Amino acid sequence: MAEIGRIEPGLHLVAVPIGTARDITLRALDILGAADVLAAEDTRSLRRLMDIHGIALGDRPLVPYHDHNGPAARPRLMAALREGRSVAYCSEAGTPLIADPGFQLGAEARAAGVPVRAAPGASAVLAALCVGGLPTDRFFFAGFLPPKSAARAQALRDLAQVPGTLVIYESPKRLGAMLRDAAAVLGPRDAAVCRELTKKFEEVRRGTLDALAGQYGDETPKGEIVVLIDRAAPAVADDATLRAALDEALQSESVKSAVKRVSEIHGVPRKLVYDLALAMKDGG
Repeated sequence: MAEIGRIEPGLHLVAVPIGTARDITLRALDILGAADVLAAEDTRSLRRLMDIHGIALGDRPLVPYHDHNGPAARPRLMAALREGRSVAYCSEAGTPLIADPGFQLGAEARAAGVPVRAAPGASAVLAALCVGGLPTDRFFFAGFLPPKSAARAQALRDLAQVPGTLVIYESPKRLGAMLRDAAAVLGPRDAAVCRELTKKFEEVRRGTLDALAGQYGDETPKGEIVVLIDRAAPAVADDATLRAALDEALQSESVKSAVKRVSEIHGVPRKLVYDLALAMKDGG
């Protein structure tokens, strides 16, 4: 590793605060102060952060790198890395590569044999798990769900049997719709909506998915949002329960779709549910 006060050549993925500017590590400040090249998803946010902590940019390049310009910006950054320079990349907030455009940059650097180092720190995922009140022994980060209801419902069905807390990023404008879809697909699970984490107006609302969907039905909250959803409760899959679930599902879905849904929700082998559906159609 590099000596204290010097930066090892290579790509440094630097976590920055998600809210409070003081939530940054001393190592991150050292890297931002000494890297040969700086790259940022939002250059204005990084400049403000550096100004707060008294870090001068000097004559070092500060390269915008985000979803819209990645293919154009990567060659410049890769050229600097191949020259043996140190490049520090920061996402707009939190840890790089977590739902962030830096993933491809890291992949290209590793493919080129360039050292890739992490300067860990703030993360909205971990902050939400700390304050959300749901189990943290296992969790699954699902990122942003699809914006359209049908695709979002399918994504939720795919997540239904994950044996851990679901962690989802969501837009304030889609929060109510997402919670309604989650309640319809996943059933009465406990959940938490974590908003503006580490910031002045931080808020955590807890309740069932149905209750939270009702609260946000006519409300469009402001700020960054992380939604936590508890894992499915152990299924009680007796014959009567499965028949009732199938009867309801078959009213609006094909046999194949209904069997898949009931199987996933109740944790029962699909063949068992399919055989029951056939028996019900035959009057059994």
